[in-house]
Amino acid sequence: MDLQNFGMTATANRLDPDEIWNIQMTSAAHQEKRGEIGVITIDSPPVNALGINVRRGLDSAFRALRDDPAVKAIVLICAGRTFFAGADISEFGKEPQAPLLGDVFALIENLGKPVIAAIHCTALGGGCELALVCNYRVAVPSARIGLPEVKLGLLPGAGGTQRLPRLIGPELALDLILFGRSIDAAEALRLGVIDKVVSEGALLDEAIAFAAEMVAQGKPLTRVRDREDQIAQSRDHPEIFAAARARAAKTARGFLAPENIIKAVEAAVSLPFDEGMQRERELFVELRDSTQSAAQRYYFFAERKAGKVPGLPTAPADLKIERVGVIGAGTMGGGISMNFLSAGIPVTLLEMSQEALDRGIGVIRRNYENSARRGRISDVEVERCMDLITPSLDMGDLGEVDVVIEAVFERMDVKQDIFAKLDKIAKPHAILATNTSFLNVDEIAAATSRPESVLGLHFFSPANVMRLLEVVRAARTSESVLAASMALSSRIGKVAVVSGVCDGFIANRIMTPRREQAEAVILEGTTPQDVDKALYDFGFTMGPFATMDLVGLDVIDRSEPYRTVKADLLKAGRRGQKSGAGYYDYDESRRPSPSELVAKIIAEVAAERGIVQHPPLNQEELVCRLLYPVVNEGARILQEGIAQRASDIDVACILGYGWPVYTGGPMFWADSIGLAQIVTGLRAMAERFGSQFEPAELLVRKSEAGDRLTD
Repeated sequence: MDLQNFGMTATANRLDPDEIWNIQMTSAAHQEKRGEIGVITIDSPPVNALGINVRRGLDSAFRALRDDPAVKAIVLICAGRTFFAGADISEFGKEPQAPLLGDVFALIENLGKPVIAAIHCTALGGGCELALVCNYRVAVPSARIGLPEVKLGLLPGAGGTQRLPRLIGPELALDLILFGRSIDAAEALRLGVIDKVVSEGALLDEAIAFAAEMVAQGKPLTRVRDREDQIAQSRDHPEIFAAARARAAKTARGFLAPENIIKAVEAAVSLPFDEGMQRERELFVELRDSTQSAAQRYYFFAERKAGKVPGLPTAPADLKIERVGVIGAGTMGGGISMNFLSAGIPVTLLEMSQEALDRGIGVIRRNYENSARRGRISDVEVERCMDLITPSLDMGDLGEVDVVIEAVFERMDVKQDIFAKLDKIAKPHAILATNTSFLNVDEIAAATSRPESVLGLHFFSPANVMRLLEVVRAARTSESVLAASMALSSRIGKVAVVSGVCDGFIANRIMTPRREQAEAVILEGTTPQDVDKALYDFGFTMGPFATMDLVGLDVIDRSEPYRTVKADLLKAGRRGQKSGAGYYDYDESRRPSPSELVAKIIAEVAAERGIVQHPPLNQEELVCRLLYPVVNEGARILQEGIAQRASDIDVACILGYGWPVYTGGPMFWADSIGLAQIVTGLRAMAERFGSQFEPAELLVRKSEAGDRLTD
């Protein structure tokens, strides 16, 4: 919540009464009276965001009902899909317009009449903060309440860090705010965030009844800001905040917002309310103006933009997807199947042998049962999902499905053979999809008489967990097939990014230079642990060598025409963590340590290939060497039209490879440090190591124009 735009400024910016009544005619607010109870209804599609029109409506309606002596209490409710979903973040950075949110909040909080927030769907961010300004809160059982600003690199900036601790105490408040966790109405009632759960479908009537009850009881008005009981007992207990810092260090390494959130909640405990609000404001502005928050706000929009293909029509009715076929019940095929089963879509799962089929279905069941043990789903849901599987050994059983996804091993001849058979079996309007990671989808489509029905649906492993789905549009893929596939991806909870056909598509292609340079620098004299540490400190969860050890060196099967360190490690039986040794040695707890044998193998491979040794690169040099080429490859992907937009590349890298979201992804990161710096660094590498580092033409052109890769 940007308080510079939305609140906490001088009351001189408020509208005068004449202007208020003029605005009321066109505002998002409707007011009425139900006996002694005033009702304010906000209707501002799609999500009742707290933009200027909503703020003006609130200001006008509350002033009118405040000044009406017949009104004894006010219910605030929203029409449409949701209660106030939060700030209108499209207003960030724009000139503030009155009334500001802080002024509206002050009006409500000091109204002198009970105000009841009636919540349905979600009260998130600024919507939650607005509810906390009200004297009471009621909600339907399906409602969810939370302060997710941390996910945008921010903290709640309209009093959330000051009021929520006063309701539920600092420990619980930190748990919700630090991790952006939303809670349902039942938990909100138990914690004390709301005062009553009311019936679905009767929110307004029961909120009015609750308001009438409060009036009848004649209780003194209590503002959340004045409550002390939950924070007084936490004073002189610094261990509360030490524990929060320790937890944030483990789960939010590298992010700035958690520390500022903790400081703001500390202020709620230790300072008077108005001083705490000022401290919250200072901490908010620090985050709002940071590159991290800019990156996270950029990514928020990038993820939502990814599924939009300019000019693409909606999926036609004859491509309605009611049943899916999956070929291959291995790790990928099983994970892919689970996406559809969890969404309630039946799956025909095909394998070549009964043993492989039984094994694959057994793995799916174990995955669901593990989720049930963790409380994520119920035992009933486990059986519901399993009942949706039709196991098969006969490809003819795929003749009635609407989509077939092939998930067998990466050999072009095998995939072409499967698609040639599917061409004869699948019904006329069926979508034929391959899960290939690298192979040419056009060549696979050429094995059929209907290439317009063929595309790639590249799931990332584990397919039932990873949110990214690359939708690979082949040369002859029809618009209707693409549209239906994009709609399907949304239905199964994936973030779909459209890619053209090329080796590795977007995510695998752009990240290949990082792997290549990591392998190169260890042969030049830098250790694997130094490489991994540099990227870990940059923000990745793991470096490339630790990742290869985790996945398994035998799984990452890349044949090279020359001797490689990985090939020598496999010959030595070092397959990674599962064998107790890979690029690192591992103890019984799988803790890594540097290996003398690996150092010896690296030296031998470098000597045989005549690679010149250099002093080890420092962390800054490693980041440049490994990540500038990633940016360069991204520019080439854009230049070739493989990706629709730079933000799609960032989404693919963040969701597919764990690129740190607080940098915005490689393209936003490049813009934030300056394209000129990237170009200069690449040219220096090209002069030293070869033409593969020459900066892409698009990168040079935008650098010289002072332009950006991202919007």
